[in-house]
Amino acid sequence: MSDPADNKGILTRPEGEPAAGTEQEESLRAAEDSNAAQPANPDAVRLSVRQLAEYAHRSGSIISGFSVGAMAQLNEGARIHRMVQETYAESDQKEVHLTAFFCRGDITYSLEGRCDGLLTTPDGMMIDEIKSTVGDLAAIEENTYPVHWAQAACYAYMYAIRQNLPGIKLRLTYVQAHTGEQKHFMRQMDIAALTALVDGLFATYEPFARMQLQYEKERDASIGELLFPYPGYRPGQRKLAGAVYKAITDGRKLFVRAPTGIGKTISTLFPSVKAIGAGLSSRLFYLTARTTTRTAAEEAFGLMEKRGLRFRTVTITAKEKICFKDEVVCSPDKCEYAEGHFDRINEAMLELLSTDNRITREEVERCARKHRVCPFELSLDAAYAADAVICDYNYVFDPRISLKRQLEEQKRKTVLLVDEAHNLVDRARSMYSAELDKRAFLQLKRAYKKRNPGLSAAASAVNGDFIARRKALEAGKAAADGFDEGQAGLRSVRKELPEELVELSAAFLLEAEKELAGQAGAPSSSEEAEERNLLLDTFFAAQNFVRTAEWFDERYVAHLEISSGAAVHKLSCLDPSFLLRQMGKGYRSHVFFSATLSPLGYYTDMLGGEREDYSIAVPSPFHREQLEVIVKPLSTRYRDREAAVEPLAELIHRLAEERPGNYLVFFPSYAFMTGVYEVFAQRETPGRVLVQQVNMSEEEREEFLGAFQDHGKETLVGFAVMGGIFSEGIDLKGDRLTGVVVVGVGLPQVGPEREILRRYFDESGKNGFDYAYVYPGMNKVLQAGGRLIRTEEDRGVLVLVDDRFREPKYRALLPAEWQTE
Repeated sequence: MSDPADNKGILTRPEGEPAAGTEQEESLRAAEDSNAAQPANPDAVRLSVRQLAEYAHRSGSIISGFSVGAMAQLNEGARIHRMVQETYAESDQKEVHLTAFFCRGDITYSLEGRCDGLLTTPDGMMIDEIKSTVGDLAAIEENTYPVHWAQAACYAYMYAIRQNLPGIKLRLTYVQAHTGEQKHFMRQMDIAALTALVDGLFATYEPFARMQLQYEKERDASIGELLFPYPGYRPGQRKLAGAVYKAITDGRKLFVRAPTGIGKTISTLFPSVKAIGAGLSSRLFYLTARTTTRTAAEEAFGLMEKRGLRFRTVTITAKEKICFKDEVVCSPDKCEYAEGHFDRINEAMLELLSTDNRITREEVERCARKHRVCPFELSLDAAYAADAVICDYNYVFDPRISLKRQLEEQKRKTVLLVDEAHNLVDRARSMYSAELDKRAFLQLKRAYKKRNPGLSAAASAVNGDFIARRKALEAGKAAADGFDEGQAGLRSVRKELPEELVELSAAFLLEAEKELAGQAGAPSSSEEAEERNLLLDTFFAAQNFVRTAEWFDERYVAHLEISSGAAVHKLSCLDPSFLLRQMGKGYRSHVFFSATLSPLGYYTDMLGGEREDYSIAVPSPFHREQLEVIVKPLSTRYRDREAAVEPLAELIHRLAEERPGNYLVFFPSYAFMTGVYEVFAQRETPGRVLVQQVNMSEEEREEFLGAFQDHGKETLVGFAVMGGIFSEGIDLKGDRLTGVVVVGVGLPQVGPEREILRRYFDESGKNGFDYAYVYPGMNKVLQAGGRLIRTEEDRGVLVLVDDRFREPKYRALLPAEWQTE
């Protein structure tokens, strides 16, 4: 329950190392007192061969959500490279890392990349650039892809000048992913031609490089002058900021539990910015799960900007939200912003980066409309040039979405700040899980039976595997580690990977990709459009299933669910810690922080912490007099809820009547909330009552929260659900919230998936019930109760309704300021 760092405001260190004391604060103070920035290399522009070539040769339109060759690049690209490289002679070299410095006027470029092949031929050395494709090789001519020649030419030039060669051969090797067929194009280029070509690439890149260098000088100078943007630190705030700076200095992960109101956002961002000025890092990601916390980060950067900071930040908004079209279809025949996007993107980028340092959603949209480019793609491109990226967790931790064009050197100098980190556990489980739905394959089998028999047969094979598994399960013959039969249907849980289903899914992907690659133009009918969308969705689902199968180990289970004729097969990640470590590997430092990162030991374990990592628990800056805590020992266990309805309605009514104000009452489920509300509403209510509804729109949410104004004469009671949209990330300061009632200890409902988690952690030597139920449940309690005291001026009453709040196990998980006699 409790852990070594609980109730301590100090940074813990690995065993055998000296105690931290105020060391972290002293290192931060040194950075604060420094008026001179210390950039690592102020006059060099570092970039990859691919970056340079793609920047200079970007042209054309964004093609539909499916990118031709994506499957080959993701799953087959490495295999195809190896297949070609295995044909090399013994004297040939493969995967040759090349670096070179180039001086162009007053700018020095550090160029690097990995050459696929360096071959010895009778006529001299030859550079081999390998590309895989699912398209028809006959459609590829020598000059179809100038960007590929540019990449090969960069490698050739870098090698030729290093070896003082008068010339060198270049070869482009295109490989058809499905057949293995190869097509080669070769050129002989002398050093003069190579020099001219590479000079042309740098000339195209120069406006961007020059702007970037000038900006970085101004940024570093402003960081050196930057002071903490408030008159002073709140209690515990300097300790937190110092711990963050120390973790970045040492290149460690830091796990922080710091109460609401301490100012976690500025306390993590300020030392991270100072670390960039000191040359310890070069950029940061501020990762969040909610729009409200993204706004807090933007406001913190705005505050530092008013104090003189020049620092480029980019906020990435989800494609579905920022798209200008009613329907998100990235195709030139459907969207004028996709048509010719790459012809205009460089000009748009230069303007966006030179106009404003804080590149918010509004600024991205303005620039995208002006230059007629895709706003989402513009924000992604801007992110690679930003000092700080404010975005969702998935852009770093989700392999399907993450920003993949980062150089390893960039990652090594990047800091990850993970806000509301308690949310990342379940989000990561979702990121690293996958599922297939039988119905989609049956529909595709029928839709493409005449139009594409190969695709239809591949979909039929997957559908057939589902049928066989369903029959075995219905007959009770499935070898299962867990088995359920009830109103929800049948479920088989296994610890083994369904290898045959994975193989059939991979075969389906090959056929689906060929079909998608061959589709051109707008669909001829709405029916054809629906079929294409179904194929695209199923392609990505199967792709994720095959990818997830590569991670499947003892931390996973495979389960088949059958109900009402439907069948879904899932690969479920139970423990995401290993994959979080893998996806976060290579970054300078990680800082995971939340007001409810409790117990710290549990979250350190689940978020991929290791023995040498740091943790800190910062005490609340508020006074006990601000919060009155009342515990009502009324059982809210599932079996007792019917009996608890009447007493709960009476308790809420009496509280609102005796202490007029604004109240939020949080329940463990909609059903329980509705039952209590119906009884409560029968009484003569002391004021207005609001009830959270399922699937509320943004407007309805805003209307609900907007009703909580500074308390006047009328009392307001809001009924809401724990763990829902109103129990986290909302800020009702001052008289906008008088009291909070938390009903129950928040335990998730007992069900098959939770029981799978419980058993897994029991078998792993941990307390499975705590890991699967108690810790996630009590986190919801802490989040709900945390809505009440947000500033030093806030006052309020917190009512905890459940007899378990008096038990030592649950009391140990409550903050010190919530403890009662």
